[in-house]
Amino acid sequence: MSFSRLFRSRWSAMLWAGGILWLAYDVAGVAPRSGPGNDSVAIPLDATGSPVTKEDLETLAHFGGGDGK
Repeated sequence: MSFSRLFRSRWSAMLWAGGILWLAYDVAGVAPRSGPGNDSVAIPLDATGSPVTKEDLETLAHFGGGDGK
C-alpha cells in the first residue's frame, strides 16, 4: 500500500498512526514502578557493573581536568 493511497482516508491514516504509536510503546516498554519501601537512592554503576566509588570520581576528575568536587 502506498502512502498516497493510505492518507486518502482519514480512518486508515488514524489506524496507521495508531500502529506506529503501538510499535513505539512496545519497543520502548514501560518504566518500572517503584513499589512500597523501594524509595532507596539508586547507586551509580560503572561499565563493569560495579558501584562507583569516591576514588573513581577523583580519578576521573584528575584526568578530566575537573576540580574533584
